[in-house]
Amino acid sequence: MDSSNDNNKNGSATAVEHGRRGFLGKGAALGLAGVTLGLAACKEQGASEKAAAAKPHQAGGGSEIAPGQLDEYYAFISAGHAGEARILGIPSGRTLKRIPVFNVDCMVGWGITNESKAIIGTKPDGSLLYNTGDTHHVHGSYKDGTYDGRWLFVNDKIHSRLARIRMDTMECDKITQLPNVMGFHGIFTDKRDPVDPKINYTTRVFCGAEFHIPLPNDGHDLDDPSRWGALFSCVSAETMEVLWQCRVDGNMDLVATSYDGKLAASNQYNVENAADLNGMMSAERDACVFFHVERIERLVKEGKFTTIGASKVPVIDGRKAANPDPKTAVTCYVPVSKNPHGVNASPDGKYFVCSGKLSPTATVIELAKVLQWFDGGLKDARDAVVAEPEIGLGPLHTAFDGRGNAYTSLFLDSQCVKWNVDAAIAQFKGDKNAKVILEKMDVHYQPGHNYASMGETREADGKYLNSGNKFSKDRFLPVGPLHVETEQLIDISGDKMRLIADHTAYSEPHDGIIVKRDLVKTRQIYNMDDFPNAVKPENAGIERHGNKVHVRLMSQAPAYSMPVIKVRKGDEVTITLTNHDKVEDLTHGLALPTYNINFIVNPQETKSVTFKADHAGAFWMYCTHFCHALHLEMRSRFLVEA
Repeated sequence: MDSSNDNNKNGSATAVEHGRRGFLGKGAALGLAGVTLGLAACKEQGASEKAAAAKPHQAGGGSEIAPGQLDEYYAFISAGHAGEARILGIPSGRTLKRIPVFNVDCMVGWGITNESKAIIGTKPDGSLLYNTGDTHHVHGSYKDGTYDGRWLFVNDKIHSRLARIRMDTMECDKITQLPNVMGFHGIFTDKRDPVDPKINYTTRVFCGAEFHIPLPNDGHDLDDPSRWGALFSCVSAETMEVLWQCRVDGNMDLVATSYDGKLAASNQYNVENAADLNGMMSAERDACVFFHVERIERLVKEGKFTTIGASKVPVIDGRKAANPDPKTAVTCYVPVSKNPHGVNASPDGKYFVCSGKLSPTATVIELAKVLQWFDGGLKDARDAVVAEPEIGLGPLHTAFDGRGNAYTSLFLDSQCVKWNVDAAIAQFKGDKNAKVILEKMDVHYQPGHNYASMGETREADGKYLNSGNKFSKDRFLPVGPLHVETEQLIDISGDKMRLIADHTAYSEPHDGIIVKRDLVKTRQIYNMDDFPNAVKPENAGIERHGNKVHVRLMSQAPAYSMPVIKVRKGDEVTITLTNHDKVEDLTHGLALPTYNINFIVNPQETKSVTFKADHAGAFWMYCTHFCHALHLEMRSRFLVEA
């Protein structure tokens, strides 16, 4: 982490060894505040300390993909406050696609075309409801305990929205806003139906709310946070409608689901339901709250619910006071270390693991014991905890290799720790010889999320682990005050972890999944008939109704179907464009200078835009996406009469 000048006199970069271990060891003794100060001061580290520091693993072979060869996996990751999702190839780390979701993207026209505006949502004047988003977590749909390649789901923490991405086109097709929720952070899909054994695929998406707000948030109770609350939401994967919500004690962070479909859970901080930091830190422990999905849905079916404000979504009370009897309770609050971060399901379906964050521990919860508590057979919910190993400073998120080992990111230690779940359970039972910690690896620096290849499924293959690191100073060429972040790829297939590649990441990615390429089946060409407004020779041309003008346009390299389009100043103009090329990868674009119009149409696809022709003149409408040797000549004159 040292940033002193280690280049030679000629200015050529040499290998720099950063003495983080000594620095972090001192910083840990100062506590979280001291570490934060230390991060800013790490440039002061001396040469002698650098020389004494342990060397990190060296990047080596294994990540190079030869020209013409394909990656083994797709990585689907969130992009944070960029508002999009991203696709990387693994192990190359090559960026394959950026999927606009909650952001405006002037390349594809997301947030510009009528079709994308309808998905994002608009105000009465036709402008976007929101121009910003904050994606944190991406998760896929399942069948038989593994990914089925149908959908991806991603959240928007700022505006409490859930988006769905079709995996055949890698484009967002639906967005839903959750009612009476703020700070929608964690999501996870269910893996099968909790009641019907024939339904072994994803039908629901669970969404955890982080912030307490007045319910409803309509301007009342603003000065009495004791009356505020948070809701856990269930959304239909098929329709994207909110099916039900459950009010809880505490703030929710991330979400996990069981392989049998019976349980969903969220790790929690602020079980005190406080509105300030001091109040949030008063309890000895926080919790992982478990939701008994079948019981909640039974109450909804029986009409035993309330609603909040103008929302018609059924709300079930999952607070402790309303659920004193485990045999009828819809929630179970398992005490865990204070301020936990992350909850992850082991591939064998037996355990959920919560990380301590401010505690150097991970809490292993046995799901069979949680169900035992719901049946009244467990005296104390804390008895569902079967291990709580000490693993390092600042544990956040845990991935699995399918061989019984867990990999947890250590934010304060800037490490990934590999530990064995069975050994941790044995140690918890009193086995002093159990070897829990198998290995620790330095990462650069301050890791947040990590995720393993197929690690969120029954087919966890233990091949690759990605460490998403929040700080990267000195790791790459400097580009000003805003540094890129680091995605580090680690080979976990052997007995020892091996760092094989560093990849840069534009701020600020969070969680992701790594999916085998054969599970992803994309389409390369659209079906024109899937678009009701497709423009064909029989309906192409200009149609006027008063001051509303519809321009129906076709594109086929290297020309648009109309060389001249004439409208009048003040007209409301809709341009509908259909790409008639059938060649894979032959995309066209349409840009209209001074009118804020820019979008693309893929082969056989149709998109449209609507705008007011509010200034007169001649404007060259041109193709933005290289399509032909005469690409530069592909344009039409858009004439607006005064």
